[in-house]
Amino acid sequence: MRLLNRREAIGYAAGFGAAAVLPSAALSGTGRKLEYPELLDATTSRRFQLKAQSGATRFRGSSATETIGYNQGYLGPTIRLLTDADTLAEVQNTLDEPVSSHWHGLLVPGPFDGGPHQAIAPGRSWDPVLNLDQPPATAWYHSHVHGSTARQVMFGLAGVLHVTDGEDDERGLPSTYAVDDLTLVLQDRQFNWRGRMTYDVGMHQSMNGFRGDTMLVNGQAGASAAVPKGVVRCRLVNGSNARIYRLSLADDRPLHLVATDGGFLDRPVALTRMVLAPGERVEVLIDFTDGRDSVLVSDDIANSAMGGMMGSGSGGRFTVLHFAVDTTLPVRIDTLPDAMDGPLPDLSSNDIPVRRLTLEMSMGMGMMMSRSGNQFSINGAPYDQNALNFSTKLNSTERWIVRGDMMMHPFHIHGVRFQVLSDNGRQPRAENRGWKDTVLVAGEVELAITFEKPAPSSAPYMYHCHILEHEDGGMMGQFSVS
Repeated sequence: MRLLNRREAIGYAAGFGAAAVLPSAALSGTGRKLEYPELLDATTSRRFQLKAQSGATRFRGSSATETIGYNQGYLGPTIRLLTDADTLAEVQNTLDEPVSSHWHGLLVPGPFDGGPHQAIAPGRSWDPVLNLDQPPATAWYHSHVHGSTARQVMFGLAGVLHVTDGEDDERGLPSTYAVDDLTLVLQDRQFNWRGRMTYDVGMHQSMNGFRGDTMLVNGQAGASAAVPKGVVRCRLVNGSNARIYRLSLADDRPLHLVATDGGFLDRPVALTRMVLAPGERVEVLIDFTDGRDSVLVSDDIANSAMGGMMGSGSGGRFTVLHFAVDTTLPVRIDTLPDAMDGPLPDLSSNDIPVRRLTLEMSMGMGMMMSRSGNQFSINGAPYDQNALNFSTKLNSTERWIVRGDMMMHPFHIHGVRFQVLSDNGRQPRAENRGWKDTVLVAGEVELAITFEKPAPSSAPYMYHCHILEHEDGGMMGQFSVS
């Protein structure tokens, strides 16, 4: 059931619509067992196939929603890729509109990135070779056709990538897919009284990003994840269009952070809470050796251009996922590792070029009268697929100072990895101290970025807000690397 607080109800009555509020946390599961996407292991074959297709998905109730996905009706398979290897991807489009497959988090050259310049026409296919020489990481893939990204991701065109070097056992990490190594795609969606997913975007949703009233994990509502009585690895992917999660466990047991967007930390970090913005990924270890169930919950984070960058819980807590210990599952790992990979290189030099970017939103009558086009911009320029915003040098490093206008913006850069040097002049949060490709800008962040792959002007990299309605509305730019 949709719940509105007083402020939202006033906004709705004024004709602006209201951000959906998820119900408060429940500390028990439904008994329905969480299912996981099919695993496509390409580490031996060095090739995989994806087909963008239509489907009908029953999320809740008896009515099915017309959805889209890769190889299935909603979402797509989990793809395991080997680092330091070439892998052939074959992406086919059977839909009646252009789609793409952006490899969010993979360091690949611009022509293979899968952004707006690599849109696949209906009935056509795209066969990029993914040459990976990056550290192990959890990445994801999703359609990235400008103007259609938000809707296509909302209805299912997304999936998860595992980049591996085959050495997780040596690190002491859980690695059995869907048993102690859990891939968890977090999404909030909205449903009508028939149980069908809806995506009705008015001015309020265009401005603030679309937030749903129902929590889905791997496309399922109200399911419980069965876990062994041991240490479990959770790969958390924020696949929501706009919702920011502040995650914790309801019984206050720690989340042991071992990896961020771009790979492993040097050692696990025990956290009671962590923020996960759209496009970000983390890997955490949870200790279930005591045999007790637990519940992953989130604070309801306010993020509104009308209300400003509140950055605090405004609607209480809601349940993300219930974990139920199953003593019949095999236990491989029962202790936490002491160390992971080595420390990051120091990129904090002052002798590197500085670039300043401001993520901007239009307000007033211009916003109210326009539902697409120039609502959003970066440094005064809305996205233009035919215009290159700047060029940079291959194998160089730059310092970017990125400011967010009016609300919090998750900022993503294609084809690179970066370190967060500061967040509003302070040391970055623990979950921002590893390699990143997406960062939540709540004021100003300072980034040190390495450009390790080429991107010609005909196939540039994107940089954009990962609130998908902002991206589609023009808060995006593009650059070449040569």
